[in-house]
Amino acid sequence: MARAASITSRLRVPRGKVRLSDHDPSATRGFSGRKRDGEGALRALAPALADLQERLFASAKGGDTRSLLLVLQGMDTSGKGGVLRSAVGLFDPQGVQIKSFKAPTAVERKHDFLWRIEKEVPAAGMIGIFDRSHYEDVLIARVRKLAPAKEIERRYGAIDDFEARLAASGTVIVKCMLHISPEEQKKRLLARLDDPTKHWKFNPRDVDERVLWPAYQAAYEVALERCNTEQAPWLVVPSDRKWYRNWAVARVLLEALEAMELAWPKAAFDAEEQKLRLAAT
Repeated sequence: MARAASITSRLRVPRGKVRLSDHDPSATRGFSGRKRDGEGALRALAPALADLQERLFASAKGGDTRSLLLVLQGMDTSGKGGVLRSAVGLFDPQGVQIKSFKAPTAVERKHDFLWRIEKEVPAAGMIGIFDRSHYEDVLIARVRKLAPAKEIERRYGAIDDFEARLAASGTVIVKCMLHISPEEQKKRLLARLDDPTKHWKFNPRDVDERVLWPAYQAAYEVALERCNTEQAPWLVVPSDRKWYRNWAVARVLLEALEAMELAWPKAAFDAEEQKLRLAAT
């Protein structure tokens, strides 16, 4: 059966040197059941997540400035879309802001790399999702040498400063690296090629990126090590098993919302007086 306690602490990356080889992509940390159990456990989280999301949204109406930001990073096919559908999909979409950062536009390239990111942080009471994020600028940019080494080095510090400001303003930051094995990625890419209805998901560039797998793993290790702060720690989510990945991210979100100790805002009116007024109509 499932053991749902402290999944966040089980997945949290320790401070210091990071080696992704120490993290098993097929592990099911914090869960002892099988796929069917995991899928059921995910569904069972829905009522609690919905309640806490509503409390977060309502609290903003009472002046609470807090919000929550989920950052999703991972290699192609690691399951960012699956997490959005299965885990984030348990929330009311009205209270969710989803942003996917693609290659910067000509206008965006004229500004600092964080310029477009800062415009998309979640408003008070909202749950924001970055499907790919500011970390693209120290991952792809590092591997593909899209920026000078000195600039990449500067960006790690800029990211830490940005996340510190965001946390200080009341945003709880949850960063999940969806960790898959190259064997599992190959299996998922082949599945797309074998199914004509999935061809639209396939990009020939994915094969080019696979050749650079070691370089990407090294880039992730540096990012996880350099930008792993107390206010914005990294979690490595084993993602070879889709059902576990979805449950784990949903459980992490639940724990983050629970830790916020959200309370219903007090009414700015006398409820009993309003009942009398309503009765008289």
